[in-house]
Formats: sequence, C-alpha cells, structure tokens
Amino acid sequence: MGKKIDSLANPDDLDRPATDERDILGELACTNTALRRAARRLGQLYDEALAPLDLKATQIGLIAEIERFSASGSEQGPTLQDLAARLAIQISALTHALRPLVRDGLVELRQDAEDRRTKHGVLTRLGKKRLSEALVLWAEANNRVEDVLGRDSAATLRALADEVASDEFLAAYHGE
Repeated sequence: MGKKIDSLANPDDLDRPATDERDILGELACTNTALRRAARRLGQLYDEALAPLDLKATQIGLIAEIERFSASGSEQGPTLQDLAARLAIQISALTHALRPLVRDGLVELRQDAEDRRTKHGVLTRLGKKRLSEALVLWAEANNRVEDVLGRDSAATLRALADEVASDEFLAAYHGE
C-alpha cells in the first residue's frame, strides 16, 4: 500500500550520553515533542477518515469509551468522573467535549438516582448507530496506519503509549 517504515528509532542513539546543552535539550524535548507530533499527525489522519460522519477521532474515542463502560455491565453508563479518569483528562475538558455530542443527540447525560450531583454518560440509539458506522471507517484508517508502519511497529507503538498513559508509569515517574 504505502512505503513501510522499518524502525521507530535508531537503537544506537538511545544509549549515547548527551555531551552538550544542545544534546541535553534535544533529548529532554524529544520524547514529549515526538509523541505530540505523532499524535497530531495520527489525529489528522483519523479525522480525515471520519469526516463523512462529521465527527472527529476524539469524539469517536469518547463515544467508544462510554460504550465500553456500558458493555461492562453499567446500564446507567459511566459517571463523568470515571470517564474523565479513564481518558486521563480534566472533568472540565470532558464536559466541553461532551457538549456537541449531547447537542447532536449522540450522548445523553443522566443524573445518578442516589446522588443528584453525579451524572452518567449514556449513548443514545443515534450514538450507537454513529459508533457502528465510525468503527468501519476507523478500522480502515487503522489498517492503513498498520500497513505503513508495519504490524509489529504499530503494536509496539500502542504498547509504549499505553505504558506511558498508565498509573504505574505515573507512579514510577514520581518515584512512588
């Protein structure tokens, strides 16, 4: 399909000590900058693939996460606090992201029966339908990314990203 990329990084460069300020600055900024740049590029590609549905990849990710919670036995859907924690975002960012999905009838926010301050996110029928349609387009985009990166490199990239996003990584970073 496209050109295959053989490796994600030059392993010989990983053990090389930084020798001057430019090297140190480059290494400090490298991981963060590279991941952000890669995330933006992938986001653009997935957004492009989902454009026929007038949805962004971040919105589909949010809808899919609500469905994942619901499929695991929570009929009332995840609380917004649980959803924000799962997505590693602030509650204010989550409510901002949910606004257009609620407006467009894809997600419904329901008050908790026991605690009126707590809200749950629930997919509507239209939300479930859009998610099904989006998953087809998403799978096509994901397959194209894997074709270009190679299956093993794509799996490694996902595994490393999951590791960095984990609570264990955060605890290790903070020396806990």
